[in-house]
Amino acid sequence: MLKRIAFGSALLTASALLVASCGGGNTGNNNNGPGPSSDKPAYQSAGDEGTVTGKIAFSGTPPAPKPLDFAADPVCVSAATNKTTDDVMVKDGKLANVFVYIKSGGAVDKYSFTAPAGGPEIDQKGCRYAPHVLGAMTKQNIKIVNSDNTTHNIHFTPDKNPDWNQSEPPGSPALEKSFARVEILIPVKCNVHPWMKAYVGVLPHPFFGVSGEDGSYAIKGLPPGDYTIVAWHEKYGEQTQKITVGAKETKTQDFTFSAAAAYAPASVKVGPAVIVP
Repeated sequence: MLKRIAFGSALLTASALLVASCGGGNTGNNNNGPGPSSDKPAYQSAGDEGTVTGKIAFSGTPPAPKPLDFAADPVCVSAATNKTTDDVMVKDGKLANVFVYIKSGGAVDKYSFTAPAGGPEIDQKGCRYAPHVLGAMTKQNIKIVNSDNTTHNIHFTPDKNPDWNQSEPPGSPALEKSFARVEILIPVKCNVHPWMKAYVGVLPHPFFGVSGEDGSYAIKGLPPGDYTIVAWHEKYGEQTQKITVGAKETKTQDFTFSAAAAYAPASVKVGPAVIVP
């Protein structure tokens, strides 16, 4: 009898884990519940906010992009404009796709902030996620679009928020997803096309930016104060600096990542790409 009870308990546990991991039944806007409440007062603009700008440089020789095998989906073969790995994008010594954000200090420790109108968007285009790195505020809707003529599957694999996994056929309405808890950064993958990946930073305030092809980023509307600012890259880790932003000041804060500092974050759960030898 004890063996039967133990077997039944194990079966129920396995079933619960399977349901939690698949998440395929979620559709549309799923808000993950209210999340942690905040007793901070709402920020009121004094009209003296500043801006942080800078460039992300790259020292050393960047790794050469590796070819990817798209042959499993003929639509991707014809639609993709880039068939190589895109985790390290360096041009003229500048590094793209670095997530730069205010971690702590000043107004972000004292006040709560309202998400700006219109949330960020992830497009599945050319069998890649665009953009590769983006930010959103907690409970702010992220619009997910499929511009390809093939079915994609967008699978967020967070540590601090519930897993979310949804297929999106061609021509279907855009999906919307939000996250209730702060998390830096949430890996995103496609279960159909394993080379597709992206990262989403979720913060309680709007003070973040992503470096472009020229390495530049901007964080606007930051109230005056002393802050800790972080630059994050999926292969080269984090860098942290202290900055002071004066009233209506435009502050410059540059970062440099080195080829010698490459690492593989243990928390990233994005599946391996199919790489051609």
